[in-house]
Amino acid sequence: MLNAPIQVLIEVVSAILCFILLRFMIKPYRLTGESRYLGLPLGFSFLGISYVLGAIAFAQPSFSINALAWLQLLSRTFAYSFWVVTYYFSKEPSKNSQVTWNIIISLLIVALLSSVAAVVIVPQFAANSYQATQIYVRIFNIICLIYISIHTLRSHLENPAPETIWTPFGFILLGISQYSLLIWAIDWSNTAFIGALVLRLAALTIFLLISYRTFYPSKKRCLNEKNFTQG
Repeated sequence: MLNAPIQVLIEVVSAILCFILLRFMIKPYRLTGESRYLGLPLGFSFLGISYVLGAIAFAQPSFSINALAWLQLLSRTFAYSFWVVTYYFSKEPSKNSQVTWNIIISLLIVALLSSVAAVVIVPQFAANSYQATQIYVRIFNIICLIYISIHTLRSHLENPAPETIWTPFGFILLGISQYSLLIWAIDWSNTAFIGALVLRLAALTIFLLISYRTFYPSKKRCLNEKNFTQG
């Protein structure tokens, strides 16, 4: 693995990128007031929190990080879950789909809070089950990112544009990053770990460039979210 200062720096940079993306992604909700636009900012906020927790864990290697490791894993997993729900409901909503969206988001938040409470209340169980659980959770994360990649790629093929191909490409890189972390969790491959960090930074940078091109010129043209949410 990388030494602690470099790992902390990568986690901090990743968190900063996520919180900048959060600022971009909250704009559609502020402009429309529609709750279906909350999925992306919620996802990036939890993803950023997971990297903050990672930075704290790497900065204090002598400190017991069982709870931090669990909270990092949970926050990242729920980030991907929020994204999946967002892309699933990305088409123009009907009244029924809006109600379903609100219910699912509420259930995800309740599940997240319950999971965090369980980790805090039963730390011994959390410590004993983390190693096995993280493998299954990372597989779930990969499945989420595969779905999002396919969804955004299909949207790009339906409405081809030079800039929209970058959205699925970013999610593909993020999915490969999670796959590399899965390999690392199984055999502690240093190469897989470093590769995962590089791919993560590349994916977040792509998302930032897409967001900047999409949202920054909002005063000059109507806000167009399709470049990101629909690929």
